[in-house]
Amino acid sequence: MDTEREIEELYLAGDCLWGVQAFIATLPGVTFTEAGRANGTSQHIDIGYDGYAECVRTRFDPTAVNVEQLMAYLFEIIEPYSVNQQGPDIGQKYRTGVYSNKLSHLEDARAFIAARDDADRIAVEILPLANYVRSAEEHQDRLARCPEDSCHIPAELLTKY
Repeated sequence: MDTEREIEELYLAGDCLWGVQAFIATLPGVTFTEAGRANGTSQHIDIGYDGYAECVRTRFDPTAVNVEQLMAYLFEIIEPYSVNQQGPDIGQKYRTGVYSNKLSHLEDARAFIAARDDADRIAVEILPLANYVRSAEEHQDRLARCPEDSCHIPAELLTKY
């Protein structure tokens, strides 16, 4: 019997789009990444801040990697206790979060956090995806195209996988 592989989608916010996308793109089981904005109020990127979180749209093969594993990877590159700040970037758009249209993804992400000893200190929001807008082309795969640009994520982490 032929079974078609089901690809799933999760939106991960961990600050600097460039570094988060570069890191996630290397992970086992990840099939596609795209820099974007989650849960703002507009469908446009040419307006000011509208409540969004910078995020990476992540497509993955659930037979190769699951939500809990993706959460563990995300926690390698974020400061999970920090509110609206990662590295030198400060502001609500730099908050950490996990967003999905699939309830089981949100439940798995919450279970990952609940199982940690430090769960009560974690500031990663886990919410349904209300809105997503793709970032401008200049932000797509930025570190791959412009390796001289910088990101607060150490190079050894960006190339770990």
